[in-house]
Parts: sequence; structure tokens; C-alpha cells
Amino acid sequence: MQTKHLELTQVGIDFPTPKGPFNALTDVNLKIQKGEFISLIGHSGCGKSTVLNIIAGLHNATQGGVILDGSEVREPGPERAVVFQNHSLLPWLTVYKNVELAVKQTQRQKSKRQIRDWILHNLELVHMTHALDKLPSEISGGMKQRVGIARALAMEPKVLLMDEPFGALDALTRAHLQDSLMDIHAELGNTVIMITHDVDEAVLLSDRIVMMTNGPSATIGEVLDVELERPRDRLALADDPAYNHYRHEVLTFLYEKQKKIETVTNRKRASGGASSKKTNVA
Repeated sequence: MQTKHLELTQVGIDFPTPKGPFNALTDVNLKIQKGEFISLIGHSGCGKSTVLNIIAGLHNATQGGVILDGSEVREPGPERAVVFQNHSLLPWLTVYKNVELAVKQTQRQKSKRQIRDWILHNLELVHMTHALDKLPSEISGGMKQRVGIARALAMEPKVLLMDEPFGALDALTRAHLQDSLMDIHAELGNTVIMITHDVDEAVLLSDRIVMMTNGPSATIGEVLDVELERPRDRLALADDPAYNHYRHEVLTFLYEKQKKIETVTNRKRASGGASSKKTNVA
């Protein structure tokens, strides 16, 4: 790993409601090194997407902030590319044109020949050069997501943000895309932050797994270092004691430790005590 380049410090956010501010996140602290693959995992409503949106610059934190390579994140920028669960391709543009749109917005110094070569290079990374002239309606869901990843990579982002990118896909397609993502990460060395609900996916892909507590006032409960050698083979890992240990740790947090955290929080609220706020630095 190289030097830290992304840091979340005391990040919290309130959303206005008719009954007053709703505190979605509190005291989120995380330091991420360049080239790390980080997974955010937790139950629905725990603020995973909110954390991702703050890093992307789509939301501004109410408290604390995000620093990327010495600059505060206050708005979206091409150094942070987002891949959503929905592929978000423009339906009237071909595969090639969808990627070209991102390249022309972020690589304006390139010549026409360089732009074409760069588009083909990124489509090659996701094995989609055979479908250059097809519309999104003419390709499968897995192929659409591959194009979405190629479009994000073509921006040459420092940080690739992925919000459950494989959540809507069938198991076999999901496995193929996970393998492709591991290959791309190994080749490019991007920093990747991915939201997932899939424990096996988190362990297979990640260098660290960030486990979120339930909301309101969600925060980081635990951070698990995944020290499995790369490249990783899903079949070989199926019977690997270390892999199953990491899997057990995540499941234990989600289904045992989380209940204890909620019990303590509910007792404090019932007694009128201060809300449960935890400061976790990773």
C-alpha cells in the first residue's frame, strides 16, 4: 500500500424533516490508502450510500469533512467516478458513444485518435469491444454494467465508487463481474470503495471491510482487515480457513454484535441519556 490519500474525519450529516433534523450519520472516521479496495457493509438504512455520496460530493457533510489528496471534497469531480446499481447508460447512445461521452468531458486534451484508442482500451478491460455499436437495449444486464464500469474507468478517477454494482444481477453474472473487477483492480491499482450486502463478495474483493451500525446516527462499528493473498480464486477460497474466519467475523457483527449495540442505544434513549455516538478511526 502507498500513502493515505482519502480521509473522512468526524463526518456526520443531518437531513431536514417536518419534525426537525434527522441525523443519518455521526462521527464517521476512516483513512484510506491509495490502491485499497474497501467494502462498506451493513443492514439497509445504515448510511452506506450516504457515506458514498458524501465522498462523491453529491451530499455535503453537516459535520466534519472529506479530504482527497490534500483538498476538501465539496462537490462532484472527475477524480471520483461512481458506478451505480442501475447501469445509468443513456439508452439512445451505443456502447461506444456512452463511454465516449465521459471521455470527451474529462480527456479534452486528447486527439480524436487518442480518444478512440482510450475508449477501446477501457472497453477491452471489461471485455465489451465486441458490442461497440449496440444500444443498451440490445445487451444483457451484466453487459450494461460492464459498460458502466468502463465509462467510469475511462475518466481515470483516483477513486472508483461503486454502489452495489452487482446487486441486481444473477449469481453467475455477478461472479464473472467480480472476477473482472479483481483483474481490473490488480492492473490499474485504483482506490475502490464499494457498497455491498453480500458477505462473500466483501471478503473475496476487499482489503478491508467497513461494517456500519444501524441508523439513525449510524457510524462505523468495526473495520476488518482481510489479509488474503492476491490474486484470489473463489474456488480455492471456499475451503480456506482464513476466508471462512473473515466471513464469520462479518456475520457475527451483522447478526450478533449489532443487536447488542442496538440494545445499549435503546436503553440510553429510554433513560433519557445522551444518544449513543461512537468515534471509530480506521
